[in-house]
Amino acid sequence: MNEASDPISDEVADYLRHLVAERGLSANTVAAYRRDLRRYDQFLAQRGLTDLAQVSAVDVSEFARSLTDSGLAASSVARMVVAVRNLHRFAVGEGHLEVDVARDVSPAIPRQRLPKALTIAQVEALLASCDVTSIEGLRDRALLELLYGTGARISEVCDLDVDDVREVRADPSAGLRLVGKGDKERVVPLGRFALDAVDAWLVRGRPEWAGRTASSSPALLLNSRGGRLSRQSAWAVIQRAGERAGLGVHLSPHSLRHSYATHLLDGGADVRVVQELLGHASVTTTQIYTLVTAEHLREVYRSAHPRAVR
Repeated sequence: MNEASDPISDEVADYLRHLVAERGLSANTVAAYRRDLRRYDQFLAQRGLTDLAQVSAVDVSEFARSLTDSGLAASSVARMVVAVRNLHRFAVGEGHLEVDVARDVSPAIPRQRLPKALTIAQVEALLASCDVTSIEGLRDRALLELLYGTGARISEVCDLDVDDVREVRADPSAGLRLVGKGDKERVVPLGRFALDAVDAWLVRGRPEWAGRTASSSPALLLNSRGGRLSRQSAWAVIQRAGERAGLGVHLSPHSLRHSYATHLLDGGADVRVVQELLGHASVTTTQIYTLVTAEHLREVYRSAHPRAVR
């Protein structure tokens, strides 16, 4: 940017000198402002604007939106918007502008990424991919059934001990106690499929692996050396199951948790109930899943209703 080429460049140059002479900012900070404001100047030039007096609040908002859409980190977007707001405030303070159009402009909020939920058929394929004739397959099936049957985080399932499931095995109505973030406890129902998978693992699989170490681990889920299954290893189990099932989709550590919540809401569960089951401190966190369900309903409507917009 040639700082003497147009009124905006002149204003930027005056502002940068102000940062050095009157505010005493470091050379690196001023250089960052210069880069950010160069980008703003170029954006305005593309819109045919060569004077800050021509700029509206809409123009500033569109600049903020363009930064977000370009994929920049939220921190970088916020820094650039602050630089633009400070430039306009400076210009008003110097008497070069009458109105500060950038005063109320904030960084654009990135479009919310919805959690990816598997279909029920995909979940069933994932579970069926475990070879329950092997010890590893019994362990993997128990892990996956627990994750999908309770909506638990991977860490919560890996932290379970054999004693934690003793009561629920004896009385399924008792529920399973999980310890979540901040050591907050919650009790969730455990369905028959998950209970059967846990029983099969405890009876036919775990005893052999537990005997491979001198000091027996209290952990419910073990690795092949007899130690507690780690979160990283549990995540690898999910990935391998997805590959065996041929799902062809990216699985995240929370894929089964997302699927659990989405399928409950699709089935008519109240969002407050799902909040408690997931252990969310705020219902706002849980409500993201209602967006998934709403989008599913729109897709069904568009594909099935004869008067829907296609």
